[in-house]
Amino acid sequence: MRKIILLFLIIVLCLPAIPRTTFFINKNGQMLFGRNYDWITGNGMICTNQKGLSKISMNTNDGETISWVSQYGSITFNQYGKEFPTGGMNEKGLVVELMWLDDTQYPVPDSRPAIEVLQWIQYQLDNCSTVDELIETDKKLRIASKGTAPLHYLVADAKGNVATIEFLKGKMVVHKGNDLPFPVLTNHSYASGLSLAKVAVSAPSADYLTFTDNSVERFAKACYMVKEFQQSNITVPVVDYSFSILDKVAQGAHTKWSIVYDISNKKIYFKTYGYPEIKNISCTALNFDCSFPSKTWDINQHVSGSVDGLLTDFTADFNRKIVEKSFDDSESQISVSKDEKRKTWEYPGSISCFTSPTNKQN
Repeated sequence: MRKIILLFLIIVLCLPAIPRTTFFINKNGQMLFGRNYDWITGNGMICTNQKGLSKISMNTNDGETISWVSQYGSITFNQYGKEFPTGGMNEKGLVVELMWLDDTQYPVPDSRPAIEVLQWIQYQLDNCSTVDELIETDKKLRIASKGTAPLHYLVADAKGNVATIEFLKGKMVVHKGNDLPFPVLTNHSYASGLSLAKVAVSAPSADYLTFTDNSVERFAKACYMVKEFQQSNITVPVVDYSFSILDKVAQGAHTKWSIVYDISNKKIYFKTYGYPEIKNISCTALNFDCSFPSKTWDINQHVSGSVDGLLTDFTADFNRKIVEKSFDDSESQISVSKDEKRKTWEYPGSISCFTSPTNKQN
């Protein structure tokens, strides 16, 4: 188990040199969440995650584990194994996506159970329907302070709430409502980017925005374009406009995935590097009951339009192939043993449908 924790630490510690961008748009009840995933490999899969599953968090060696029964189904994007997503949306419209933040300091060990940073995302999608509910989980659990990469998160829900979640000086720091005038996040703390955003939105166009700091430039351009859409009579469909923002802040071949979550319609649009056709998947088209198998699909295929009917039943073998290829593609940055890879792709095998003691047969 200790090796597994080291494995995930190795994965995320390689990320600082690779930028990422997220934003949220809410105009006339149309709510969209955009994200660029920038990394050295674009290998990955869509996973559906069923509700009613009994789970125990991976041991972080930094505190107790936490157990739960998933309350909501979700769709996630995964590279290094099911149950450890980089982001996703659940059936209630809650979206959670991560960004790198060097200034992060997680809480020191206390009485709360500790959870790994990627599994923290799955926990939130499993258990929360709103941003406020997600924030409240800080009272129940914490992200492990040992062997953990410094991350912050942009989260949004179907009620139109959006927030940045950061961990600074050992405390959760939240920006939402009036404290979040620009619903954009890149790779610096939200507070440090506010003054720059105010300069950005007064520029004649996003093309005029150039900064020496790549994270600041992406933040400024995304802020400008989100503001323009929300305050102007732009007639471009909101999904298309969201992709135009992602294209504007893309980092060439480093940008492997571009994802747009249509929260209002519980639908996800995405394209990947080398496979530019825009695909979509709908939460409402899937059965998330745990009596039905989870579904998966390799996201790098020349297909356009709906992929709802193309997903296949999840298998340990498919998980193994995705995990091993992701590690192989990342071998210049990540070095792990065959045993560590095996423990990663086998982890979902420890999860099963919850059976209430009162429903158990003698």
